[in-house]
Amino acid sequence: MRLLAGSFFLLTIFLSFVSAASAEIRIKVIDPQGSAVAGAQVRLLANDKSLPTLIQNTSAEGLAVFRDAGSKSNSYRVRVLAAGFAVETADVAKNDELLTVKVRLATAAETVVVTATRTPVASQAAGADVNTLTSGQLELMHPVAADDAIRFLPGAVVNTSGQRGGISSLFVRGGESTYNKVIVDGVAVDNPGETIDFGTLPLGQADRLEFVRGAQSTLYGSDAMTSVVQVWTRTGSTRVPELRFGADGGNFGTANGYASLAGADGRFDYNFFGDQFNSNGQGINNAYSDSLEGANVGAALSDSVSLRIRMRHSNSHTGVPGEWSFNGYDPLVLVNGVLQPLPPDPSEWSQLNSLLGSVELAVASPSGWQHRFTGFDYLYRYTEVNLNGDPARIDGYGFPSDYPSHQYDHINRVGFEYQGDYSERAWTHSTFGYRIENENGVVGDLLYPPSTSGQRLTQDAYLQQQFTLGRLSVIAGGRFVHNSVFGNTGVPRVALTLLAFRGGELFSGTRLRFSYATGFMEPALYQTFASLPYYVANPALLPERTRAFEAGFQQKLFAGRWALDATYFNNLFHDQIEYGTNQSTYQGYPAGTLGQFFNVQQSLAHGAEVQLQGALWKKLLLTAAYTYTSTQYLQAPLCTAANFCNPLYDTGNPLLRRPKHSATTMLSYLGTRWGANLAGSFVGRRPDSDFEGFGINHAAGYARVDLGGWYAINTRVSAYVNVSNALNEHYNEVVGYPALTANFRAGMRFRIGGE
Repeated sequence: MRLLAGSFFLLTIFLSFVSAASAEIRIKVIDPQGSAVAGAQVRLLANDKSLPTLIQNTSAEGLAVFRDAGSKSNSYRVRVLAAGFAVETADVAKNDELLTVKVRLATAAETVVVTATRTPVASQAAGADVNTLTSGQLELMHPVAADDAIRFLPGAVVNTSGQRGGISSLFVRGGESTYNKVIVDGVAVDNPGETIDFGTLPLGQADRLEFVRGAQSTLYGSDAMTSVVQVWTRTGSTRVPELRFGADGGNFGTANGYASLAGADGRFDYNFFGDQFNSNGQGINNAYSDSLEGANVGAALSDSVSLRIRMRHSNSHTGVPGEWSFNGYDPLVLVNGVLQPLPPDPSEWSQLNSLLGSVELAVASPSGWQHRFTGFDYLYRYTEVNLNGDPARIDGYGFPSDYPSHQYDHINRVGFEYQGDYSERAWTHSTFGYRIENENGVVGDLLYPPSTSGQRLTQDAYLQQQFTLGRLSVIAGGRFVHNSVFGNTGVPRVALTLLAFRGGELFSGTRLRFSYATGFMEPALYQTFASLPYYVANPALLPERTRAFEAGFQQKLFAGRWALDATYFNNLFHDQIEYGTNQSTYQGYPAGTLGQFFNVQQSLAHGAEVQLQGALWKKLLLTAAYTYTSTQYLQAPLCTAANFCNPLYDTGNPLLRRPKHSATTMLSYLGTRWGANLAGSFVGRRPDSDFEGFGINHAAGYARVDLGGWYAINTRVSAYVNVSNALNEHYNEVVGYPALTANFRAGMRFRIGGE
């Protein structure tokens, strides 16, 4: 990392001297409230086309400065792409000293997104299904963790093992819960091959969240098999330092406090923040706490060179009651000759301590070029402790199922990435890059030493080309990956979008879309090398792969204020990794007492998504979506007495925890004096298993409805309230783990300083 920091320093010194003194053009980008918009991409195009496209990103004060452009042309056009807003264009004359561009809240199809192409683009041209949560929506929802927000996005199915802090997984388009790439401030926080726990991923100070559905391994490598979730932290933007703080409380002993100090002074901006959340939960051993600390600091070293440093640290502690109540049915087990309901585990707990950091150098030079150099480091420390076990917990076969353990999983990922962007013309754009990452980890159980360790080195190179040829938009790219363990692989992707009909006032444009992509995912480190008495490592595991294609259309309505999207998706998964037990005595262990991961040769997931987005009124936004998903194992290993397997994965069976029917809705009002939202997640019956022999083979359907709102008492003080599971549904998202019933939080927010 010292070598990396030194390289950044030398490159910065060199580039800071590359300047040209001439007439300058200054562009300031502001939002509808008049606040500066940082990080917006500003493209300057000469009307006479004698000058190639010039590109700058706005500073924390919302400024983009083009110093040597004014002498080359008499007039220009400006195109502003600010993520979460609509694309804006404006004319600027040669003698304009400062042009202010106000971006507007986007209509359904106009929202500028970044994740689908790694560069700002209007969502209708992104070649993928993308949904966003803006800072205003996140403030309304006030989520404790990412699962409280993502569950209400189209196409997302969230399964949480119980209450707050329980392992919360995401299923998209029939893929595994491990098939989601999750990026926070440019750093991947999902360990390859492992399920990312959205229930312990805090969203404190999140400025925006983007959710892309579909295979995206071409741009993001391993894990981006069915979705990418990306989160950005707020940037300070006010000349006067702004202190924000607040607190709230609710039922089940819930308490939350937070504070941030942010601002921007000339070329320097900063945001330092902290958050503490505590809850007793509902029932035995359901307490959860999380502390979050972070910083986002930037410096404009010159008009075309900027440096940004980000850090987030989270430390959460969760009670683990285990599975004990199934869809309202409590199985009876024989304990000391007496039949009684299966009790929760009163003593088991887990802790997750994670730290991410990144250093990013961005260079906008020469004409049409942008370069981004990023060094990153991610530390993941997970511990799960059950020191005594619980002899009262008996499985469906009458055997004890709760044993002492002290498991730990320590992973470190460090690396470097370069991304280059070049706009050759207004109608074409290239994105390319190189990434190197070293992943190493230690896995073990303190009660069963010794621990085992593993390491991998991965190098990736990628290229993507975007074309706009009249009504046709084309995105094509590929990624080459070299892994020190699994060798070489390549993953291509192509996406086509055609404006079939321009339409009029009512039917305001019809777009057809098609994409084809492949994806890959490495096995988790622990799956291939961990050595424990109750688990057998499988170094022969193959990487998982997918072939994905989708076809759909978008119909814009009422002058583009509404958009109806429909997509058919078809995902073929190869070498899917599942978990099974020994079917006969193995190394002296009786059948069913040892576990191992193995590859399932082939499975299929296909279905359709329908989404309607629009504005019921100027500031009243509605998104409603329905998803149908059909899944099936097409070719599974034969379950014989001599191997590790699980009959759940036999050919013809559906994939677990994927509902055929699911729907979401979100209604948000984002005013200046008050705001409110109504969000619903509706999930149908889905196949599942208790894995303990009780014969439970499904999870019942449920509906979860959340409410939220805030009111500005004055410009400095606001009050808010949030209600989760407002209908007081009693349900299991994962069988055996009762979800939290109706719960609320109410509090106050304060602001000192700022503008």
